[in-house]
Amino acid sequence: MLSRVDSDDGRLSTAHRSKTAYIYIRQSSAGQVRHHQESTQLQYRLVDRAVALGWPHERICVIDDDLGKSGSGSAERFGFQKLIAEIGLGQAGMVVSFDASRLARNNRDWHQLLDLCAMFGVIIADGERLYDPCAYHDRLLLGLSGIMSEAELHQIRQRLHRGERQKAARGELKIPLPAGLARDISGTITLNPDEEVQARLALVFAKFRELGTARAVMRYLRAKELPLPMRPLRGPEPHGVVWREANSPRVLGILHNPAYAGAYVYGRRRLESGRIRQGVHCCKSRKVSIEDWEVCLQAAHPGYIGWEEFMENQNRLADNVNHYDAGHTGAPRKGAALLQGIAVCGRCGRRMSIRYTGPDASYPVYTCRADRDQDAGPLCQEVRALPVDATVEQVLLDALSPDSIAIAVAALDHLQAETHQLERQWSLRRERARYEAERARRQYDAVEPENRLVARSLERVWEDKLRALEDVEREYERWRDNEPLVLNEQDLQALQLMGQDLPRLWHAPTTTGPERKTILRLVIRQVIIDQKRLQGQVWFKIIWQSEAITEHQLQRRVRGYADYADEEKLRLRVTALNADGKMDKEIADMLNAEGFISAHGHTFTSGNIHELRKRWAIQTVKINGTGFNPRQWPDCSYSVQGAAERLGITSQTVFKYLARGLISGKQLVKGQPWQITLSDEQISNLRMQLQRNRRSRKTAS
Repeated sequence: MLSRVDSDDGRLSTAHRSKTAYIYIRQSSAGQVRHHQESTQLQYRLVDRAVALGWPHERICVIDDDLGKSGSGSAERFGFQKLIAEIGLGQAGMVVSFDASRLARNNRDWHQLLDLCAMFGVIIADGERLYDPCAYHDRLLLGLSGIMSEAELHQIRQRLHRGERQKAARGELKIPLPAGLARDISGTITLNPDEEVQARLALVFAKFRELGTARAVMRYLRAKELPLPMRPLRGPEPHGVVWREANSPRVLGILHNPAYAGAYVYGRRRLESGRIRQGVHCCKSRKVSIEDWEVCLQAAHPGYIGWEEFMENQNRLADNVNHYDAGHTGAPRKGAALLQGIAVCGRCGRRMSIRYTGPDASYPVYTCRADRDQDAGPLCQEVRALPVDATVEQVLLDALSPDSIAIAVAALDHLQAETHQLERQWSLRRERARYEAERARRQYDAVEPENRLVARSLERVWEDKLRALEDVEREYERWRDNEPLVLNEQDLQALQLMGQDLPRLWHAPTTTGPERKTILRLVIRQVIIDQKRLQGQVWFKIIWQSEAITEHQLQRRVRGYADYADEEKLRLRVTALNADGKMDKEIADMLNAEGFISAHGHTFTSGNIHELRKRWAIQTVKINGTGFNPRQWPDCSYSVQGAAERLGITSQTVFKYLARGLISGKQLVKGQPWQITLSDEQISNLRMQLQRNRRSRKTAS
């Protein structure tokens, strides 16, 4: 009951009563409006208070636009904004509210109202007395009322949150459940009784174990046309399960939800101060790390996976993000770099990034660029990826070769298990479609034939369900034709042979780069690379998943033989072979057979050996050793000097005859003496031709 008001209160004047009295009514939530109707009626009776203070009914305005809205802010309170606007326009003489908490629950809005009322001479009234904001003592009381109102809201929230946290600590606070879980009649959390929901969620976790990324699971589900069960938290049916097409956020929501691991969790997200966008205050929620969850009760109810697998999934999802500074390798991606994400610099210990060079960006390079990015210094090191990848690839295949038969058998078992798993998914989907069609038929049969208004609607629903059933059956037949359930004997033998021949399977065109990287990461944890430790070589250390460590060296390409890895060893070997009378081509073939590689990473040729001999001042091995060329060789062939003397010409003319093909000769290799073949008839013909040429020159002169 409202207190009696003194009608002779000196705060009110004729000027106040000539303006409008505004009655502001507010309840904090829709539940209070429904269940606390007595409080709402009590606020509406403030109209009688205004009438008793001398306002006629036509100059009393009731503002009840904010019923069901919190008073903690004015962003979404259009009624409060309307009240402020009327005061600013000078239309208000008095503002009446049940108490200060009805007008505002925060000091910013409350003191804005007080300043405007003091500026335009507006009286504020509550259920007990009148206040003049221009008077010091009244302004002091109004300020204290606003402070207490805001403090009261804080205390209410604290009590509610403490009770909520205490109830959550016992696991008794009811939180929204995902689609894979449900509550029975007694309130106990169980698996969703729908077998299709259970099978689909089990498939999601199984494919994530196999594929390793949420995006790959999403692509698999979309390729197989398998939707995901979702439970919308809003709408007319907040607890019903609906089926939606798979996308990355939905798959991640399933993988990140600890409820599927049988855990009861409270405090996964935390509200923080947000921003005011377009006049609306938007709270911002922040994801809380697992170790900071307020309540985490493991094995609180049945789940689809265990807690250990859930934590492993979280680590894998975090590791799939390309964040080298945090030590995350990133998911295997497209590209030619085999060690993407697991290559570590052997000089500074930082993870190496990848850049691609070449005209088609097809040559990957492992780069440690932390010094350049952080200190604007030079690059720590750059290593060409393809030679290192080839060596690591060979080491991996050699390590897996003893288990090739077991790998082939496991691949066959996995392929058959996946086919049967998909058959199970399609069986449940067809069963659901048949049930919905049969249910629509029963509903149609149950209606009275005379009630055509209902019968026509149920008949349309029945027809829609039958068409949906036909679509499911047609899609199932198409899937069955494309993916047979049973492999024939020829396919089994081909798969076994391919599984036993790991190098052929590894290099097959159908094997993608991400698949090779995934296989590599199952066996190798990381590879530490350093190309500046040894001259002309790339040193790298492989850390296996079994904690074993192996070191390897690889000769790298260099600009010249000054940076060659084994320059002295190569020089001694070339010198020794040259001393044994080996020609340049023979030396090159022997070096290639012994595993030597040129400075540019290619096999040796005779031209390479010739340049090396010039570099190291190694004389060419001649047929006659180090002596002068004789007039005629033991095989009766002539040297250049012998042929010139026999034909009566100069040595330069002999070289011209060789170039024009007038005479024939050979060299064992470039730099060796010529061995010219001359018959008596050929010598006679060439001499006669020389005589004719000389006579013709004399006649012409």
